[in-house]
Amino acid sequence: MRRNWAARLRRGTIGGIDAVTLENERLRVTVLPGKGGDVVEFLHKPTDTDFVWLSPQGLRDPRDHLQGAPDDVAPFVDHYAGGWQEVFPNGGAPSEYRGARLAQHGEVSGLPWECEVVADSPEEVAVRLSVRTRRLPYRMEKVVRVRSGTAALEVEGRATNESGLPLHAMWGQHIVYGRPFLRPGARIRLPEGVTVIPHETAIDPPERRVAAGGTWPEVPAHGGGLTDLSVVPDPGSPSDIVYLTGFPDGWYEIAGHIGIRVEWDATVLPYLWMWQELGASTGYPWWGRAYTIGLEPFSSMPTDGLAAAVANGTALALGPYETKVMRMRAEVLA
Repeated sequence: MRRNWAARLRRGTIGGIDAVTLENERLRVTVLPGKGGDVVEFLHKPTDTDFVWLSPQGLRDPRDHLQGAPDDVAPFVDHYAGGWQEVFPNGGAPSEYRGARLAQHGEVSGLPWECEVVADSPEEVAVRLSVRTRRLPYRMEKVVRVRSGTAALEVEGRATNESGLPLHAMWGQHIVYGRPFLRPGARIRLPEGVTVIPHETAIDPPERRVAAGGTWPEVPAHGGGLTDLSVVPDPGSPSDIVYLTGFPDGWYEIAGHIGIRVEWDATVLPYLWMWQELGASTGYPWWGRAYTIGLEPFSSMPTDGLAAAVANGTALALGPYETKVMRMRAEVLA
């Protein structure tokens, strides 16, 4: 029976792409099984605030540009609609691993996922999404859940090596924020003692600077980039990326007129990629139109692809037939 109250879900399509919406009295979350399991809506209903940044290029169906095409950047970038992507088994730039050429942020973000309803009651709704990679022998699953009375999304992800060989991977949550939620001057909070690693020194040797109790150090970055990482910069500030690690517990908060708290299993994803594109890039693919910050829990670093993560010892290792489990929770602070 369809419900218009308490926890409920709807299945349908958006722009011809399979979609499912989970919602309750306070929150509406839309996920695209037909496009990598992307989260393209995270709407706090009482304040009409969507925490998802939507790219100016809009939603594009990835089926018109298959993963693994000769251009290893286009499958992700040309179909990047913003939101929240699952990244596996390659993070960042195209890379080659044991003879498999992996596209940028490939493979699962560009594949259609199977979708199965696993809970549908006034108390909670949940769906299980699943997919197998094509270049490497992995199976990915995630259950996304919304419970009545909360403004929170719960996620349990599983990555399984379906071969009898030990393998590596990069696993990340490509979460970005933008307007109307993201505003200059909003504060970013982290646990005490987190380490900041500038991009230039992320491979070897790592230059580490400690952020204690929310007081962030100044971090020199290429192009005169990020300095005070605790404050969301003004439009036009330089583009940049740094990596954070040393989380005793995986969490961060962004607080302004309204806030969000993201918690995750830092034993599986020990790094947080902090990426900003605030309008300074006037060429492909941004054309000066983006105002967004990514705070992305990841298994590995840097954003140079799986081969670089294997070389620096940060790649996720999965033994024969091993499954890694990762839990996350994103909750609105109002």
